[in-house]
Amino acid sequence: MNIGVPKETAANERRVALTPEVAGRLAKSGWAVLVERGAGEAASFGDESYGTAGATLVAAAEVFGQSDVVLKVQPPSIEETRRCREGAALVASFQPSAERETVSQLAARKVTAFSLALLPRITRAQAMDVLSSQATVAGYKAVLLAAVATGRLFPMLVTAAGTLTPARVLVLGAGVAGLQAIATARRLGAVVSAFDVRPAVKEQVESLGAKFLEMEIGEHAETAGGYAKELSDETHRRELAFIAQHVKDADVVVTTAAIPGKRAPILITAEAVRGMRLGAVIVDLAVETGGNCELSQAGNDVIHNGVRILGPVNLPSTLPYHASQMYARNVSSFLLHVTRDGKLVVDFDDEIIRDTCVTHAGEIRKT
Repeated sequence: MNIGVPKETAANERRVALTPEVAGRLAKSGWAVLVERGAGEAASFGDESYGTAGATLVAAAEVFGQSDVVLKVQPPSIEETRRCREGAALVASFQPSAERETVSQLAARKVTAFSLALLPRITRAQAMDVLSSQATVAGYKAVLLAAVATGRLFPMLVTAAGTLTPARVLVLGAGVAGLQAIATARRLGAVVSAFDVRPAVKEQVESLGAKFLEMEIGEHAETAGGYAKELSDETHRRELAFIAQHVKDADVVVTTAAIPGKRAPILITAEAVRGMRLGAVIVDLAVETGGNCELSQAGNDVIHNGVRILGPVNLPSTLPYHASQMYARNVSSFLLHVTRDGKLVVDFDDEIIRDTCVTHAGEIRKT
C-alpha cells in the first residue's frame, strides 16, 4: 500500500502530516511512503532526512496519483481533491460542516475520507487524538504570546530596585489547552487561577499549582465524553457575572473554552472587558470557532479600553516541529487502526471508524 504525504498548501500552514521518524517506521513495516519534495521544510524536516528514512521523494501529482492513502494536516483544496485517485483514502483534520464543497468533491471522487477532528473521546482513540496533541501546543504558545504582549514580567523578582510582584493569570477552560496554559504560566512564575464549569477538573488544576475558582453550577455541565456542554441561559448569565468579577484582577486572561460541533461560548462580555485593568491582555484560543471574548477578532489584535485582545489562529502551525511530531504519531496510529495486511478496512461497527469517516463509496456520511 502506498502512503502519500503532500506539502500543505493552506495559507500559513507549516506542519507536515508525517515526520521522517514516523515515515521510517512505516517504511520498515512494509509501507511505500511517497513524500512531496519540500513537504517538511517549513517544519525543519529536510528532503534528505525523508530519503534516509526510506521514503521516496516525488512531485505533488505523483503523491495524489499513486497513493492509496493520502495523509494531510489541513483539508485538501479543491484542486488537491481533483488530483486524488478515485477510490483512494484520505486522512486529515477538519470539520465537515466548514468544508462542504470539499466534502462533496471527495464523495464525487469516491474517496474514503477520514477527519481526525471527529475522533470519539474513548481510551482506544487516545493515541490518535490530534485535537489534544495540537491543543497542547496552542496552550503553551498562548501564554508566550501573552508574555510578549503584556507590559509586565511574569515572575516575582527581588531586585536592588525593590520587589516586583508576579503577574496574575486567569485561564478559562481546563481542557488540554487550558491545562498546558496553566502549566506554562506557572513555569514562567505567574500566580495562576482557573475556571471551568466541570468540577471534575479541579484536582488537575490544583495539581499544577493553580487556584481553582469554584462556582455553583446547579446542573450537569459535562458530556459523556468528558467535554463541557452548553449551559442553560440562567446558569450562563450567572457564569458571565462570576467571570466578570475575576477578570478585573487579572493581568492576563487565556480563554480556551469550546463545545464540540458548536460555536464557542461567550465568557467575557464587552462590559467585562471595560472593567479590566489598563494594560491587561486577553488571548482567545477559541476565536476560530467564534471566540470566548465578545470583542475578539480572528487573526487580529484589538485594543479596547486599554485592554489588548489577541485572536491568534492556527497556533500549532507556529511551532511546526513539535506539532508535526505529535500529529505524525497520531495519524500513524490511526492509519494502523484502519488498515490490515496492507488493505484499508472500513468497518462501521468500529466506533472510531464510524465517527471519523466523512465520505465513503460516493456517499457523504458526515455533514
